[in-house]
Amino acid sequence: MAILLGVDTGGTYTDAVLVEDEARVIASAKALTTKGDLSVGIGNAVDAVLRDAGLGGGAIAMVSLSTTLATNALVEGQGRRIALVFIGFSERDIGRQGLDETLRGDPVIVLAGGHNHSGSEHARLDLDGLRAGLLEHGDHVSGFAVASQFATRNPAHEVAARDMIRELTGKPVSCSHELSAKLGGPKRAMTAVLNARLIGMIDHLITASEDLIRSRGINAPLMVVRGDGALISAEQARERPIETILSGPAASIVGARWLTGEDNALVSDIGGTTTDVALLRDGKPLIDPQGAKVGDYRTMVEAVAMRTAGLGGDSEVHLVEDGLAARLSLGPRRVLPISLLAADWPELVHKNLEKAVQSNACGALDGRFVLATVGPERNAAGLSAREEKLLHAIGDKARALPEVLGSRLELVALDRLVSRGLVVMSGVTPSDAAHVLGLVDAWDAEAARLALSLFALRRTGAGQVLAPSAEALAKMIIDQLTEQSAETLLEAAFAEEAEDFGLPPAQLARHALTKAGLGHHRGVLKLEVGLNLPLIGLGASARAYYPAVGARLSAQTILPEFGGVANAIGAVVGQITMREQAQITSAGEGRFRVHYEGQPSEYTEESAAIASLERALGEAARKSAERAGAQGIRLNFSHDIKRATVEGRGVFVEAVITATASGRPRIAAE
Repeated sequence: MAILLGVDTGGTYTDAVLVEDEARVIASAKALTTKGDLSVGIGNAVDAVLRDAGLGGGAIAMVSLSTTLATNALVEGQGRRIALVFIGFSERDIGRQGLDETLRGDPVIVLAGGHNHSGSEHARLDLDGLRAGLLEHGDHVSGFAVASQFATRNPAHEVAARDMIRELTGKPVSCSHELSAKLGGPKRAMTAVLNARLIGMIDHLITASEDLIRSRGINAPLMVVRGDGALISAEQARERPIETILSGPAASIVGARWLTGEDNALVSDIGGTTTDVALLRDGKPLIDPQGAKVGDYRTMVEAVAMRTAGLGGDSEVHLVEDGLAARLSLGPRRVLPISLLAADWPELVHKNLEKAVQSNACGALDGRFVLATVGPERNAAGLSAREEKLLHAIGDKARALPEVLGSRLELVALDRLVSRGLVVMSGVTPSDAAHVLGLVDAWDAEAARLALSLFALRRTGAGQVLAPSAEALAKMIIDQLTEQSAETLLEAAFAEEAEDFGLPPAQLARHALTKAGLGHHRGVLKLEVGLNLPLIGLGASARAYYPAVGARLSAQTILPEFGGVANAIGAVVGQITMREQAQITSAGEGRFRVHYEGQPSEYTEESAAIASLERALGEAARKSAERAGAQGIRLNFSHDIKRATVEGRGVFVEAVITATASGRPRIAAE
């Protein structure tokens, strides 16, 4: 009998589950995620699940971790300050593929160098310029991203830059060619930037997890879920944290299939920060051929075809003024629910809210709080004088927002502190509304009622109060969550339709005709819109929110018994899968150039070039799988060969060869 421990660290909760022989769940537990010290939340969840099962740490044969932290960080624009080393590109290229938005003002070291499409050196690498850039920026960043022109055809300049950065700074380096074998320099650079920005966060999570399981007497390998649902070793996840984006959602899809046995369904996992939607087809999650998309970022990371929206139980509630009327909007930023903040700071929260409610008026900042984060991941380098002053004013305890903001100009500084992960905002959320309506009873319901009573006093453009009571506002918030959830699901459904309806999925999901169809319009026209597949609702709050969402979409709604810990379940029932990919291009008639690891090599026969590349890729994939802890490894190859017809005969253009090594994770007993 093998007992496997799955752990999922999300934005709000850390889940733990014990699965016996990959056949049945024997215990599950939840604990609050403690961002200041993640090991506390992980330890609480692990202790609870071991206690419920009556087991000691020595009984655990494998531990696997899935996480939404990297996904949430990208959605919320968080991450550490890094520098991009941009080789062979121009300043103009920084504005392509969303690279400038991704950098968010972080420094860029533009250098001469790079290669051409054939892998030959375009210009010599400017190592003197790199050395000067490192002296200027090295002390002010947490790591580096390196992207060189046509590095997938020849990575020599990225490797040389990486070696110098490590020698002179000792800081982590993310090379674009190690993250993707595809062309598209600025997009590869963006992927490397995001990877570099996430390294510290994921390293802290893995270190905390390793320390925790050892302290509990668990002597078992630690795995991490990748964005395509496969497992990798903890060390591999440290080096390439970008591959863990959509880790939690991917694990949830694997878990949904295991829990329900459904082959075809739309799976939606609602967490505190995001709602993640994917299609389960023929029992397998679809892989996004364009690369993982999270929020506004389209990366080159291979992952489940997932649509991630900044919508969850802890999404910030906004009042949107629309002329004389007003409406609510949720997200995309996550805030700490008032009911949860009050669980830790009851006197401060209750006193402030009671005083504000008695004034019978509510400003834009009233009823909102701010709390500085703590812990080893905290890095305040690179702050402006205004940001440092504001961080000092917040101090080491929760504070009412109006008390620390001297002017509205400081709101910009506050947003910067939030995006850096140095400060957490607290405000009204759907979780608070659920407490007021009795849908959830986890934290301080009275604080939630006070917060909603205050928010309800906000005025519309016509001068009317937003809602007559906390209960009325709570219903408005939950109705808005239902509507935005339905729109998110419809957008995913329209994106998977084979038929072209003439508009982008996002517009179709929110079109007036779609809304009329959801409302079963009956007039001269009869309009109906709904899902034609079952809807599997996952997440701790799915049972509270998704009956209404399913009804809105006229869908068969499945809410599995352990759906609240589906991520943790998916983490332990997956397999290790490692892929290696490279290209063969035409160097002229009868000449086939293989681009893999260093200088390209040439062959005079296509079959010889393919066979050589298969051997190299297969060996690399097998070694990666072994390093990840796989056993019983199976090796498969796929070929994507492009040919053109010239004067009636086929001519080789290029080929992409992929080697896939898969196996079952090795467990402690073995």
